[in-house]
Amino acid sequence: MGQQLPVIIIIVPLIASLVISFIGWRYKRFTFFLAITALFVCLISSVSLFGIVLNQGDMQYHMGGWMPPMGIEYKVDHLAVFMLVLISFLGFLTAVYSKKIVEKEMPDKVFLFWCLYLLLITGLLGIIVTGDLFNLFVLLEVASLTGYSLVAVGNKRATVAGFRYLIIGTIGACFYLLGVGYLYIATGTLNMGELAQLLPAIYESKTVITSFVFIFIGFAIKIALFPLHAWQPDAYTHAPSAVSIIISTAVAKTFIYALIRIIFSVYTINFIKTVLPVFNIICWIAAMAIIVGSVYAIVQDNLKRMLAYSSIANVGYIVLGIGLAASTSLGLTPVIMHLLNHAIIKSAMFMVACGFIYKFNLWNISDFTGLSRKMPYSALVLIIASLAMIGLPPGAGFVSKWYLILAVIDAGQYPFVAVIFISTLLMLVYFWRIIETMYIKPPNEPENKFDQQTPVEVQELPGSMLIPSVIMAALTFIIGLVWISGMLNPFLNTLNLNFGLGVIQ
Repeated sequence: MGQQLPVIIIIVPLIASLVISFIGWRYKRFTFFLAITALFVCLISSVSLFGIVLNQGDMQYHMGGWMPPMGIEYKVDHLAVFMLVLISFLGFLTAVYSKKIVEKEMPDKVFLFWCLYLLLITGLLGIIVTGDLFNLFVLLEVASLTGYSLVAVGNKRATVAGFRYLIIGTIGACFYLLGVGYLYIATGTLNMGELAQLLPAIYESKTVITSFVFIFIGFAIKIALFPLHAWQPDAYTHAPSAVSIIISTAVAKTFIYALIRIIFSVYTINFIKTVLPVFNIICWIAAMAIIVGSVYAIVQDNLKRMLAYSSIANVGYIVLGIGLAASTSLGLTPVIMHLLNHAIIKSAMFMVACGFIYKFNLWNISDFTGLSRKMPYSALVLIIASLAMIGLPPGAGFVSKWYLILAVIDAGQYPFVAVIFISTLLMLVYFWRIIETMYIKPPNEPENKFDQQTPVEVQELPGSMLIPSVIMAALTFIIGLVWISGMLNPFLNTLNLNFGLGVIQ
């Protein structure tokens, strides 16, 4: 049974999505329970795979029994199984959170939402396990097309945001496909393992170099790396609440994973060191993303839009870690840390932001005056997540930034230490504005229903929405403590060694 798990986590949500598409219009209540069951199976399967990979090593599954390059290979190693657990967990908890908010925001499209949601998760999990570049493209498009559709069913401006997302995302996919085509011309195979063996002999080929550039640009668009981020702020802001949560966490992190996988598994670190030393350029692009995203976040009043620009800055953190990986003994450790930490923290933040919209239709930070009295637990979740993101010890954000600073110093790239500190100060500014407005700022109008002097009735989120956000907020500090304890160091060291990178001492 364990050998079938890599394909089970793809087939189960796919079949559930097809079932919902056929009968969901008639049995609307059935759709959520089928969706949540399928997602729970994915989560349990991912956790089981995690244990198998830790105990037995990497797993391979050949679709239909066909060996590559004729057949498609699914491969699960330490990085893949880490991502499987993260994405399946985010998908499941977001689905639990989304039940009521989906029924309120799109009552006539509930079954369509769950159909597309499961297809999205199918694509994301498939991207993680596939060992074939063209199969990755197919699954990338499955995830992307469902993402475009889910964004477009939001508020009045969502159609335009979804269309922009579609156009720019398709351009990114075209760049990726062109890069894959060049690789096939050069090697005659698209299996990642075989490519890693064949490419060293032809590293100097202009075809191979061109393929890397195209693939990197394609994924830079997909992950909204500055300055190729134009689609992201509107998509995150105007998408339905449940969609904002999943695309800002699971979708974004899966695409980053795919970029990491291709750079370090297909081209390998030797290509970057000997033929195309672009990591310094990547680091400076990431540094600009960190500063620009943070500055734009400061001037936003719409909370979802502020979180969108904050995500651009945090993508910069992750890409900075990627750029430093070849020059530091920490390898991908800071990257993996921030990828996980940002996904959990930002999930908690978007859950609360969407909760404010669900209860009181509050979009703008300036309207949050006294909101801490009306929704005390949700407000506290947002504050805890904000402090973790800023870097309050022992929060997850603190550990990410600490290891990233260690990597910067180890690589001798001292200007990036200043970038991290400046961005942290900027982060403090835009998150403090939320704290001040909710807890300190007096109301502008005496009749304001959140007046600090007027008793108010607590109107918290339903338990199905509040509990997932509280879990995420708690995890922001629990994960930080786990990182600090060093419990995951053996796992991270094995992950880094698989890519020929350094280990934690």
